[in-house]
Amino acid sequence: MRSSRMAAAPDRIVYHHVMTSANRREPSYLALHRSGELRRRGLRLWRLLDGCALCPRRCGARRLHGEVGFCGASADLDVAACHPHFGEERPLVGRGGSGTIFMAHCGLRCVFCINYEISRGGQGAPTTIGGLARMMLSLQQQGCHNINVVTPTHYAPHVVLALEAAAGRGLKLPLVYNTCGWESPEILRLLDGIVDVYLPDFKYADADMAAAYSAGAASYPEITRSALLEMHRQVGVARPDGDGVVRRGLMIRHLVMPDGASGTEAVIDWIAAHLPADTRVTLMSQYCPAGEALAHAAIARRITRTEYAEAVARAKSAGLTNLDLQPAPL
Repeated sequence: MRSSRMAAAPDRIVYHHVMTSANRREPSYLALHRSGELRRRGLRLWRLLDGCALCPRRCGARRLHGEVGFCGASADLDVAACHPHFGEERPLVGRGGSGTIFMAHCGLRCVFCINYEISRGGQGAPTTIGGLARMMLSLQQQGCHNINVVTPTHYAPHVVLALEAAAGRGLKLPLVYNTCGWESPEILRLLDGIVDVYLPDFKYADADMAAAYSAGAASYPEITRSALLEMHRQVGVARPDGDGVVRRGLMIRHLVMPDGASGTEAVIDWIAAHLPADTRVTLMSQYCPAGEALAHAAIARRITRTEYAEAVARAKSAGLTNLDLQPAPL
């Protein structure tokens, strides 16, 4: 526990409303902001911190009373970094960058996480909801194309309430929900009309692999498949606007892992069978044995050129037509 003091829902931030320009698609959350529904959703999510049920683990931690969840987070918000990012998918980066806000902690706890110090070590600085709103507005001022919240699940209430405050002060950028993919559909339904771009991983096709490398998360394949269908229902296929920037839609990432640990063929086949052929899929070749991966022999190496080439060939033969490919491993 961090404290026995019960965390209170944040007070409303006073603002003057600023309308978006008529010549640009309006982020969907602005209509909810104007009706008051955005704040109501944020408060509904906030109440779920007491006996936490935000992620599929449903660990039940009373985070509003200072308890720490399985993810490592209490009700206090920790942010690891905030800056324009140019390493995301090009349709999110554009010319101004993706406005990334990296949240500390994570409920999935993958042993190979490339951001291990943040996701499992909890590296970050305490931030208020008002501070998070100011970060969003700063990223907009710097010319970013979106607000990209990275690993947001355990801080979904904070994100929505900060978005409500920032919208009242002129925020008009689309919200990118950059997630591990393991999302409870009932929580996603509370985000309907709030998130503009879903950017989920589809890490595993096999429950045993998910359990072995993500702290017992055997439900990952089943829940993630349901989550992807719900995300697609909400935002549809990701298609760029005239300037090449995607402002709405589903963009799936799949990390190809050694020795088929991520079940690449089954992941691709499921996407091809259940989502439109032009669903944007990024096949990632960047796997490296970070974090605790060296302690697991099967994933203690980088992937080979052959493994990545086979993944690309499978995606093309499955009929997927909107692939984002990375350089083949050396």
